[in-house]
Amino acid sequence: MEKNVEISILCDLYGNLLTKKQLKFIDDYYNNDLSLSEIAENEKITRQAVRDNIKKGEKKLFEYEEKLQFMKRMLKQEKKIEKILFELTKIQKDYSDEEVADMLEHVKKELNCLV
Repeated sequence: MEKNVEISILCDLYGNLLTKKQLKFIDDYYNNDLSLSEIAENEKITRQAVRDNIKKGEKKLFEYEEKLQFMKRMLKQEKKIEKILFELTKIQKDYSDEEVADMLEHVKKELNCLV
């Protein structure tokens, strides 16, 4: 996964656990596409201070994910849902009654894993 996307997802999940500055700088840098210099100018601080805040924030986000694994579970759940939707589409198009019953049983098992 691309780092920018990964950081954005982690910010959505854990951003409120960062300092306000860290969250703002990471949001400006990754989501608003501002450079370190632009953020520094806006905040009237040095570029290095912005970079340090971003790096500390990123480190915290990765630590939270390592411990809590919300993003990992969320992505795994999305893959399961995609698989279920694919199977439901197959049911609608291709199968006889007995096959439908077997596939529905499988779908129920998959859904139970998500609960």
